[in-house]
Amino acid sequence: MDALANVNGEMMPLEAVRISALDRGFLFGDAIYEVLRVYSGKPWLEEGHFERLARSLHEVRIEGIDLERLRRRMRETLKASGLQEATIYIQVTRGSAPRSHLFPANSTPLEFLFGQRFEDPYREARQTGACAIMHPDQRWERCDIKSTNLLANVLAAQAAQEAGSNEALLYLPDGTLTEGTHTSLFGVKQGRLVTAPNGPAILPGITRSLIFKLAERIEVPIAEENLRRQELNQISELFLSGTTSEVLPIVQVDGKAIGTGQPGEITKRLQKAYQEEVASFTANS
Repeated sequence: MDALANVNGEMMPLEAVRISALDRGFLFGDAIYEVLRVYSGKPWLEEGHFERLARSLHEVRIEGIDLERLRRRMRETLKASGLQEATIYIQVTRGSAPRSHLFPANSTPLEFLFGQRFEDPYREARQTGACAIMHPDQRWERCDIKSTNLLANVLAAQAAQEAGSNEALLYLPDGTLTEGTHTSLFGVKQGRLVTAPNGPAILPGITRSLIFKLAERIEVPIAEENLRRQELNQISELFLSGTTSEVLPIVQVDGKAIGTGQPGEITKRLQKAYQEEVASFTANS
């Protein structure tokens, strides 16, 4: 089946969706979103995604959203689609109103979601390792909110693609590495995982949170501290985590090898633990 959408509770083919040109998500990026992975017809890490959705709504002050109703709509749409390996995109905007920067006095938020088949673009790179480039982090200062304002991410991702790389690693003026354009960043330094601390500079990744639990399970210590681009020669392994990338080893940055230039042992152990977690989830849900 083609991608199936749900707009304010009404299901329809994605191509049939029509949204007002005065919707504030379209005009201002006044909207937040989430993307969930679906394994064997089941939404993965659903609780974490909806908790973050609620937090984003609170931070941008979009009110009146019944999250349990939205979750039911998501599940109903996924079931009706018949999709087994898929992604679900959820977006909530402040609604449609005459164009003005101020919050409209009377507008109804738009609840839009769709499920579509997932063709894994990272399958080979998870085995052989991916390449990345460095790119200045030019985003706004509330990256902890999952808003639809993604132009800086788009430009960085395009730069990576034009350089023949899988992802761009973003860095601040002082050289601090934050994350990828749509991924969380982890390094391995002296046998322990290192990743940027939660805060306004990074998105609190749902897969990132799972990595913390998996690292504890396989007895790999983890520290939330900043990595700097100048320190990459001290890193033995580098990997990204994300909803669609899962655990993705980075073996080359700006043409220079990370560690041995091959996926590292800790990264491979985390990949195995991740797949075991997915297998348990699909077997028991």
